[in-house]
Amino acid sequence: MTSPLVRAIVVADGAHPTRAALDAAWPDWDAGTDLVVAADGGARLADALGLPIHRWVGDGDSLGETGLAELRRRGVPIELASPDKDESDTELGLLAAVGAGARRVTIIGALGGPRPDHALANVALLGHPAAVGCELQILDPTARIRLLDGASGRLDLAGRVGDLVSLIPLEAVDGVTTTGLRFPLRDDTLIVGPARGISNIRAASDASVAIRSGRLLVIEAPATLRP
Repeated sequence: MTSPLVRAIVVADGAHPTRAALDAAWPDWDAGTDLVVAADGGARLADALGLPIHRWVGDGDSLGETGLAELRRRGVPIELASPDKDESDTELGLLAAVGAGARRVTIIGALGGPRPDHALANVALLGHPAAVGCELQILDPTARIRLLDGASGRLDLAGRVGDLVSLIPLEAVDGVTTTGLRFPLRDDTLIVGPARGISNIRAASDASVAIRSGRLLVIEAPATLRP
């Protein structure tokens, strides 16, 4: 790769979405990708999605020796970690992408699967201190998840009219102001507990959310998921 790394995809080993489902929910989701990092068993998902694997990281407990041998045969660089590590495999994937210079990182396969603790930990990775200043998102056919904090201030929510937008505070969030949503917020405060920010609806193709302080999860979902 001769140009600087800008956009990376980290492929985790949670629920395995299909290529067709991702394409339908988020067209061009992998366009312009410079680097694909597979996190342990995420290598199987990367292959299923037709993504090239540029790097593999993890402790190998999910992929196994046969899978590792196949990656070696294909010439994929492998960074094998000890099972007794502090980081999750997905976290190692994020750190590898950011360490390689990526400034925009999409995590696939971060949700679902048999371990809800892993799914929650993967969402928490959006606030990883090593990725400050990077644009991070978790992508699944059911949702796009991003984290807005007071330092970044504003998120563009442009997209399809009718799609769902939910705002979930991780702490008290002040100065919440939205545009382009059916139920507007104007310099409001969202606190942990009440579900006030759930299931808003994009009323215009151009939408946004801004905050003054705090940390806010922003979750967008295709309109087809609306009850």
